[in-house]
Amino acid sequence: MMQKLLFPFFIILSFIGYGQNIQLSEETEVSILTCETGNVSYSLYGHTGIRIKDQINNLDIVYNYGTFDFDTPNFILKFVKGDLQYFMSVSTYPNFEYGYQYENRSIYQQTLTLSKEKKQLLFNSLNADLNSEKRFYTYKFIDRNCTNMVIDKINTLLEDTIITTKKPVDITYREILYPYSKNHFFEQLGINIIFGTKVDQKAERLFLPLELLNVLKTTKLEDKPLVSETKTLFEAKPANYKPSLLNSIYTIILLLTLILLANKKWLNTIYFTLIGFVGIFLCSVGFYSFHEEVMWNYNALLFNPLYLVLLFYYYKNDKKKIIIWGKIIVAILLAYVVYMLNKIHLYLMSPFIITHFIFLSRIILKNKKATQFKTDYNK
Repeated sequence: MMQKLLFPFFIILSFIGYGQNIQLSEETEVSILTCETGNVSYSLYGHTGIRIKDQINNLDIVYNYGTFDFDTPNFILKFVKGDLQYFMSVSTYPNFEYGYQYENRSIYQQTLTLSKEKKQLLFNSLNADLNSEKRFYTYKFIDRNCTNMVIDKINTLLEDTIITTKKPVDITYREILYPYSKNHFFEQLGINIIFGTKVDQKAERLFLPLELLNVLKTTKLEDKPLVSETKTLFEAKPANYKPSLLNSIYTIILLLTLILLANKKWLNTIYFTLIGFVGIFLCSVGFYSFHEEVMWNYNALLFNPLYLVLLFYYYKNDKKKIIIWGKIIVAILLAYVVYMLNKIHLYLMSPFIITHFIFLSRIILKNKKATQFKTDYNK
């Protein structure tokens, strides 16, 4: 979905100057390129580009949306806020292919059945965007990325919403995303913690490269296939993937088990302080960020800011308040579990759910006993 800036895109600005005046030949091929997923966070979901090849004009270039530059000042903050500017870039096809060969990521090409006039219109439009402020856009994980920017470009060219999800849609965005990070547990955990209710909506928007690849296979234009040919331009070598216990749910289970077994006041305090601040982040990031995906995040019911209130009374040793706030948090946790019963990421959250129930039960029972003992003693 995103492509790291590997070289300054202005090295091909010389092409733009005369690109507007090129008249494409009858032999011109316009195709959608889909690149397989990678092992780096920005490549987990693949990539989409538009290739225009015209041997008569000695032309073979790829237009990319979703190019970004890690050297952007305050990159992380801008990315979280959702106002990071991505941009459209262009490269020669050999350079494009080399980058994905180097990363061992397959490249698939789907040639579009467009008239010469449509090809020319697309070519001119792409170059006009590249040579204007339109090359910049604000990235949105679902609604504005390298895939749906290409989809919108082609649909606009065809003056109809030809490329779209197949109806009725019976799968959510989260369910589509989930398998992509199956070999990257901590990325999968982080994604499912920070994403809120939007990704649990039905996936009406086509937004991932490999999903587009499959949809194009059956898309028709005027009762004829939009794609005339699908072929593999580069096939990645089989990856010798070996699962790592450190990059799995077992690491979380082990860590939480050790904290439970240690049952040290200072360690419990550190843990619930961290949980409380994570909850504050999940509650507040929706006000800061323009990403709709992080808004209304019910994971704040698990990573609950109220743990900080509980810790306050825990340190004051106010047993009655500890019991009250403990019960309140337990009730919220139960509500969270009920809400999560049909969610695909319940499995990821289950170690935290179990741990929090055990912690809270311990605290409530311990303080209840102490309160009861004090009452009996006073009698």
